[in-house]
Amino acid sequence: MQHKMDSQNASYNVGQAKGQAQEKASNMMDKASDAANSAQDSMQQVGQQMQEKAQGAADSIKSALNSKN
Repeated sequence: MQHKMDSQNASYNVGQAKGQAQEKASNMMDKASDAANSAQDSMQQVGQQMQEKAQGAADSIKSALNSKN
C-alpha cells in the first residue's frame, strides 16, 4: 500500500512542478509581450516626432522662400 502512495505523491509533485513551470513561462511571455508593445509605442512616438520636425522644417523653408519673393 505504501508503494501506491509514493507513486501518487510523485505524480502529484510532477503535476505541481509542471503547473508552476507553465505559469512561469506564461508570465515571461506576458512580460516579453509588454516589453515589445512598449518598444513599439516608443518607436511610434519617435516616428511621429520626426515627422512633426520634418514638417516644421519644410514649413520654415516654404516661409523663407515665400518671404524672398
